[in-house]
Amino acid sequence: MDGGGWFDGDLNGDFEVKRCLSSFVDEGRIESHRYYLARRTLLEMLRDRGYSIPALDIDISLQDFRSFYSQKPDPDRLRISAALRSDPSKKILVIFCGPDVVKVNAIRSIATQIVNKDSLSKLILVLQNHITSQALKAVDLFSFQVEKFQITDLLVNITKHVLKPKHRVLTDQEKNKLLKKYSLNEKQLPRMLQQDAIARYYGLEKGQVVKVIYNGEITGSHVTYRCVW
Repeated sequence: MDGGGWFDGDLNGDFEVKRCLSSFVDEGRIESHRYYLARRTLLEMLRDRGYSIPALDIDISLQDFRSFYSQKPDPDRLRISAALRSDPSKKILVIFCGPDVVKVNAIRSIATQIVNKDSLSKLILVLQNHITSQALKAVDLFSFQVEKFQITDLLVNITKHVLKPKHRVLTDQEKNKLLKKYSLNEKQLPRMLQQDAIARYYGLEKGQVVKVIYNGEITGSHVTYRCVW
């Protein structure tokens, strides 16, 4: 019995397993990975809202993201600015706040940094900590709508989850056609709260209607409509 041969084979096999497992290990900083995932979700969100977002920006790899923004990205460099495809005069700005508590001075600083405020229709703040009540009051003074997301809520795109039904936002014309077809008013439709994760993803306003498409192995395929409240 050749004990040496058996021992060499075991070592080689163990080496192969470790080498395979190492390919799944992220040796970079968790901080940069979080920024990468959140920024990708935001780009997908803006694209799905109808903003002009280059596919190359969404498809950037984690390695290329770290090469460009470093292992410890500066939140100011992660800003996103985009215009609606249907109306380029309507623009949105995404600002990543740092890891500290967001106080009123931080909001004032953001306000002074925003140029062409008249052309800005929306602002998204990505928070990593809580925001003080005074800072919230300062946000309310902006002349444009401000949305706030925690970075942890953006690490995964919820619309891609296999258990989530497909959602499509109806145009005003499609909504009116639906209500007329079934002789309904919007209050008779099933409700979706404006705080719902899907409503927040699409930035839906009260009164907007979404078409929800279910595809289940047991229930089969069916469609329903929900109105945002």
